[in-house]
Amino acid sequence: MANPTFEQLLEAGCHFGHLKRKWNPAMAPYILMERNGIHIIDLHKTAAMTETAAEALKQIAKSGKKVLFVSTKKQLKEIVAEKAQSVGMPYVIERWPGGMLTNFPTIRKAVKKMATIDKLTQDGTYSNLSKREILQISRQRAKLDKNLGSIADLTRLPSAIFVVDVMKEHIAVHEANRLGIPVFAIVDTNSNPNDIDFVIPANDDATKSVEVILDACCAAIAEGLEERKVEKVDAPEEGDENAEKKAPRRRTTKARTAKVAEASEEAAE
Repeated sequence: MANPTFEQLLEAGCHFGHLKRKWNPAMAPYILMERNGIHIIDLHKTAAMTETAAEALKQIAKSGKKVLFVSTKKQLKEIVAEKAQSVGMPYVIERWPGGMLTNFPTIRKAVKKMATIDKLTQDGTYSNLSKREILQISRQRAKLDKNLGSIADLTRLPSAIFVVDVMKEHIAVHEANRLGIPVFAIVDTNSNPNDIDFVIPANDDATKSVEVILDACCAAIAEGLEERKVEKVDAPEEGDENAEKKAPRRRTTKARTAKVAEASEEAAE
């Protein structure tokens, strides 16, 4: 698991916080100094906390659970989508659907609606509809896909969410807190870290800053998934050994039954 070094974080600009007048006092433990009216984040803490978060994400992935990535910032959408897709995790980069976690069954119904539309399109049911009806259904399908297509494989609540910019995604954080879902987040100097379980203090606006941290976290998730695969491959082999050990016992039991039957026949004679 390759965690980012101090130099990599520095080069990516992870240390640049917000203007001093915009700061949140709760971020004081993660701020190193102030320079030209801008707060500078302590990168030693960023490196250490990225490592802690990455290890926790690795264990979640290893147990076969899902992590939902959330970032609706324009400049970060593509990066977050790309990193989440690389490890097969769900993500939200368009508007956060209110109640996505707290009212999850309703969201699942909307996702199933997409599948239903696809099924009806394939079996030729729509060929009997008018052009206008087909156009309306196509638009509805496109809208659903834009907002929920990236979570189509999320059949149950995620085991954790990873948020970039907790101020912008405060609804997602609030919903996760209500349900007791752990929150991993890149937290800037203008945000409140108190609602976050795994804080990664860093610049949440610069694409390079977010990318270097996501690279480390996604590499950890990929490692966890790989270890899970290896364990699954080894598991049947252990099962086979146990089966072999049990097999002679079953044969012995059959042999005993046969002997008892023979003895009964002799006694009857």
